[in-house]
Amino acid sequence: MKGGGIENPAFEAPGAVLSRQCYSDPPSTGAGAAAPAAPASGPGLEEGPCGWGPCNPRALQLCNNPEGYLAAYSLLAIFQGIVVNGLVNISISTIEKRYELNSSLTGLISASYDIAFCVLSLFVSYLGERGHKPRWLAFSAFMLGLGSLIFSLPHFSSGKYQYGGSKLEDTCQTAGTTFTNATCSASTNSSLHKYLYVFILGQLLLGVGGTPLYTLGTAFIDDSVPKHMSSLYIGIGYAMSLLGPAIGYVLGGQLLNIYIDIQMPKRQDTTYTKVDQDDPRWLGAWWIGFLACFFAVWLLIIPFSCFPKHLPGTAKIQAEKISETHDDGSQVLVQTNNIGQSFKDFPMALMILLRNPVLMSLIVASSSEALVATGFATFLPKFIENQFGKTSSFSATLGGLVLIPGAALGQVISGVLVSKCKMSCKGIIKFMISTCSVALILNTVFLFAKCGNEPFAGVSETYNGTGTLYNLIAPCNANCKCSRSMYYPVCGSDQVQYFSPCFAGCASYIGNNMKKTYHNCSCIGKAKREKGSEDFLSEAVPGKCPTQCKFLPVFLTFFFFAVVFTFMATTPTTVAILRCVPDKQRSFALGVQLVFLRLLGTIPGPILFGVAIDKSCTLWDINECEIKGACWVYDNERMAFSLMGISAACKIITIIFVVMAVYFYKPPPLTKALPRKTSEQISAICT
Repeated sequence: MKGGGIENPAFEAPGAVLSRQCYSDPPSTGAGAAAPAAPASGPGLEEGPCGWGPCNPRALQLCNNPEGYLAAYSLLAIFQGIVVNGLVNISISTIEKRYELNSSLTGLISASYDIAFCVLSLFVSYLGERGHKPRWLAFSAFMLGLGSLIFSLPHFSSGKYQYGGSKLEDTCQTAGTTFTNATCSASTNSSLHKYLYVFILGQLLLGVGGTPLYTLGTAFIDDSVPKHMSSLYIGIGYAMSLLGPAIGYVLGGQLLNIYIDIQMPKRQDTTYTKVDQDDPRWLGAWWIGFLACFFAVWLLIIPFSCFPKHLPGTAKIQAEKISETHDDGSQVLVQTNNIGQSFKDFPMALMILLRNPVLMSLIVASSSEALVATGFATFLPKFIENQFGKTSSFSATLGGLVLIPGAALGQVISGVLVSKCKMSCKGIIKFMISTCSVALILNTVFLFAKCGNEPFAGVSETYNGTGTLYNLIAPCNANCKCSRSMYYPVCGSDQVQYFSPCFAGCASYIGNNMKKTYHNCSCIGKAKREKGSEDFLSEAVPGKCPTQCKFLPVFLTFFFFAVVFTFMATTPTTVAILRCVPDKQRSFALGVQLVFLRLLGTIPGPILFGVAIDKSCTLWDINECEIKGACWVYDNERMAFSLMGISAACKIITIIFVVMAVYFYKPPPLTKALPRKTSEQISAICT
């Protein structure tokens, strides 16, 4: 997931690390205190009041402290998680249907955030380290709000949602009627798919806004609090970033219960039949959450713009901090002491990390895990909706209840185990092998907790032995002049699903505008559950046939624990990376991991999952102009096997590279015997 689960490591420019090492050690006060003294106010530590220029209200000074900044940071992290990891993911299925997009294109929409983050991460971190970090976060809030607004704009410019073609009858129209079927025209050839570029633009802006939040925002916390309190403050911020997606899934799921245009078409409009949430044509109000977040996030520009460049007391805190390498002696900085002072050092610092086999093995392993996590975060609601026959809103809620708590629980459990057991670097990597292996075993849930497709005439079975598969037209409806552009499924009394009443051969109906019962259906055979009564034969009711699959609780249970064990490798991976690189390159190593994480994981993940899901489609939405839109019906078994195959392959890749990291890792010699490390010993940690 983007945000709390995968973006937790904050990237700091190498120059920032070097600056703190050179100016953060206290003066020598006795034996063992060999660090040089630091100036009382380090270079660029511009402390000041909270306000705007000469306007510094006394009430604002109550927030001019780490606690006040953490509150603003946490709120921004929550809203970023709500939008990027919550609302976007649960809206994917609705956006596909509304704007006639396939899963491959919506996967590209999801990946656009990571593309922007990947491109800007290193540069924003490097340049922002020397700038005014709170104002960078004000810029972050502005871009996140703007991205939310842009993402919601297609709803306001695409007109009212038309789930049924104008003047199209849903019953069988024989040759004797005056009805004329719809034909292809310029107006029929929809341009809704062009809104794809608006969604991509919105995601790119959201990526621009998220970059300072998870790099400079976290670094500002580390600069402003004592060393022993840093992990607590950062941990609270990351916990809030995990809370955001949970709120987004629940809030977005409830919004999908509201009709997309708020009000249904009026009863006087005879060209439309009212739909309810069980109707596959139902679309929820996906756009409301984005519009609300736009206003809420822009309000956060105010607090971030009033914070000073450094909080009061930062200079004193920096002076009291002792460098982690202060015991290393004069030779420890031979290789890395001068790296990061200028942009010219960037290639050299990067090459040092890229030549580290342990680091690169861990990065590839974490990228493989990120590919699976992002793919399921994007398409798990869609999988539940199609596999188990649930509504979009209910599927989104279930997806959020499985993914978010599972990810949070996995990270907390692994962090506690690593800390309590005091694992060494090699022990941490071995622990990752065990968690990934268990997650691989749990992924077999797709093999036995899958659901077959319900009978669908013309798709999965013929029309009572007539017609052919994958052809909706059969002798029983050949003269009905049915339109494939209007998907209005009905369930026949024979427990077979039909594309529409017209394709079922239904000639009449009774009932009001909301609920109908179709009669005289020439394509519907004898009811499978018929008890001798002839009155209820050859009839159909709107909606899909109820699924007979009962595996949903089993699937959710196994998949929840698969998520837990998958994310149990996230925190150990970060700790192992921090321990296997030189002290002065720790933050840069996390930044390099972030870039590879997106290039190899979160960017191709949704696209790969989307392509796999599209390959399992058995019935596409095709209008009068023969233009393919979204998919209406999927082959459930093929979808389950495809997703399990991708997940299992990535898990195997992860295990292979973690085993390689154990093989390549060499601990520093004589660690226990020597209180101080030499530069050669540090470089030997991961080489």
